[in-house]
Amino acid sequence: MSEALTRDAFLGGRVQLWQPRTGYRAGVDPVLMAASVAAEPGQSVLDLGCGAGAALLCLAARVPGLHLTGVELQDDYAALARRNAGDSAEIFTADITDLPGELRQRQFDHVISNPPYFDRAASREARDLGREAALGETAPLADWVKVAAKRLKPKGYAHIIHRAERLPDILKAWPSGMGSVEVLPLAPRAERRAELVIVRARKNGRGAFKLHAPLILHAGARHTTDAEDYVPRVKAVLRDGAALDF
Repeated sequence: MSEALTRDAFLGGRVQLWQPRTGYRAGVDPVLMAASVAAEPGQSVLDLGCGAGAALLCLAARVPGLHLTGVELQDDYAALARRNAGDSAEIFTADITDLPGELRQRQFDHVISNPPYFDRAASREARDLGREAALGETAPLADWVKVAAKRLKPKGYAHIIHRAERLPDILKAWPSGMGSVEVLPLAPRAERRAELVIVRARKNGRGAFKLHAPLILHAGARHTTDAEDYVPRVKAVLRDGAALDF
């Protein structure tokens, strides 16, 4: 194995992911987002900003027979996504605001995205270039939302995971025609504020807006041991590949 890479297990070993040893490394966020997607065999999925492929491959491990496509700006991460996915996914190296013509002609049953979390007008850049490109917002968040909506088939679903304070920006950015919006807050512990949200919206959806009760990730008021302390529902998602129902 290259000294610059590690091979990491997700979903209890069902997914093996090559990642850079330093720089941006996928954590639980894309895994939780993938678990929330109610995809069915035979459907198509587009991941905007797929990184090394964590979300796509975790979704594929739970739902067989999907047609997977990823878009990644950074050449080295796109190459890792191709290596990790093999023949199971089609990976494009591209900016989400300037997609290849082939992708602009296609629509998908599901579009998922874990956009960069931090607006660099109000935060400090990471020293590692790969980590900075993954975490520092270059294309505005509104562009990620609008591109996701545009690439959906009628009645298709978009899922975006982001920091909770950016929820108003996501809701404001949905274009007309996106409805049935649902928000699942993710809180690190009971009686702690939600730090992340998973936002789901449906193209041509007509359902009422739903704000769900927060999903608590960890048991107890604080972390007291070296062992992981995920609550059973979250542990089933992260270790057993269970679905995360809203």
